[in-house]
Amino acid sequence: MSGASSHPPTSTEPPAAAGPLAGVRILSLALNLPGPAALMRLAGMGAHCTKLEAPAPAGASTSDPMGQYDPAAYAQMHAGVQRVQADLKSPAGQAQLQALLERSDVLLTSFRPAAMKKLGVDWATLQARYPGLSLVQIFGAAGERANEAGHDLSYQAEAGLVPGLHMPPSLLADMAGALMACEAVLQALLARRADGRGHCIEVSLLDAAHWLALPRTWGLCAPQGMTGGAHAGYRLYPCADGRVALAALEPHFAQRLWQQVCAAGEGTQTADAPGAAAGDMLAEGTHEAVAAFCAARSCAELDALAQAHDIPLLTMPD
Repeated sequence: MSGASSHPPTSTEPPAAAGPLAGVRILSLALNLPGPAALMRLAGMGAHCTKLEAPAPAGASTSDPMGQYDPAAYAQMHAGVQRVQADLKSPAGQAQLQALLERSDVLLTSFRPAAMKKLGVDWATLQARYPGLSLVQIFGAAGERANEAGHDLSYQAEAGLVPGLHMPPSLLADMAGALMACEAVLQALLARRADGRGHCIEVSLLDAAHWLALPRTWGLCAPQGMTGGAHAGYRLYPCADGRVALAALEPHFAQRLWQQVCAAGEGTQTADAPGAAAGDMLAEGTHEAVAAFCAARSCAELDALAQAHDIPLLTMPD
């Protein structure tokens, strides 16, 4: 399925993998987290993935900043990926790059447009040389903002995912951007199957953050939202020896939970009552009853209750 000529693998290449992308060759110049995370997933789907990096500085094994921030994460993301080092600012490095591009189906980058043009991997240059090669470009922001500096934290903040002064629990924009990059690779391959041409697709980390923030934008995660704490069956509670994440949102789950609360004498109904409808789960008294029910029980007791009555919850012992 290669975009140009086919070459046998060298002795340094990982063995051919099975999967829906078997036979697809992807070359990545993308650094840090989004590009390598996307490459990890694409390799998991069977693609032959090559990562070209600048020569490593003295005493280091890689020039990718992620290899310095977190060597274990870098190693996991590059397992099964062929790594090549070349100075793209030198004639020899450019020759090595062109040789890899000749046999690639998709090029994955995370450079800003100005840098891509300097390195000769902008879309106009690639399309003229390799008409069957697709380009997936990971940018911080799209369009006129593509040359702006930014990072996961600033994109999450702009999307409204960083309330207060607490750091986000994960690099959500980067990881969502990695998934969108994988999606873009699949889109490009399907489009080429239809018309025989390579395609250029841009992936914006800011757009990825806004996509993740949509439920918050819709109000679902606001304090008065059904998944923001307003629903008594869908929130966090302290329990006797830790915390419990209750996820009894749908009416049948909420009813099972409420019946157990009532059976324990915490609710206002009897154990054999039909239980609370979804609307009752918004009442202050229901919140208080469920909170008291959880506080009186250990993680083990709540786990057993969930198993016996099919109630979605996760306990988190201290």
